[in-house]
Amino acid sequence: MTAIYVDADACPVREEVYRVAGRLGVGVFVVSNGSRPIRPPGLPFVEMVMVGDAMDAADDWIAERIGPGDICVTGDIPLAARCLKQGARVVPPNGKPFTEANIGGALAGRELARHLRELGEGGRGPPPFAKADRSRFLSALDAAMRAALRS
Repeated sequence: MTAIYVDADACPVREEVYRVAGRLGVGVFVVSNGSRPIRPPGLPFVEMVMVGDAMDAADDWIAERIGPGDICVTGDIPLAARCLKQGARVVPPNGKPFTEANIGGALAGRELARHLRELGEGGRGPPPFAKADRSRFLSALDAAMRAALRS
């Protein structure tokens, strides 16, 4: 059965996930660490999961449970790679899905950016979340959900 796993810490599209999941009758796991509690939406198909404060605890919880036919909502590139390895689909908040074809480049770019920051170069971070990102996310999540439900 298809489910949506949300890497909830700093996720700007939780409400959109709830709307799509409710329309399609899919369960949602909203996973966050204990230091940043997230207010539950009070919807019967949404389960709030609080994990420990250890580094990557939410990522580990998701990666251990996600499988083929599931969808992960995350902008975390290493978590996206782990989910793709499990056969899941990954839609980040900006609506530009991670796939087997582009995850290697994303991981390399992340590593390069980290290295440049260590050298004191770059460091501007991602662009601000925009209205167009929200629209693109909804479209990408809907497409991923339909594909997952067909398989």
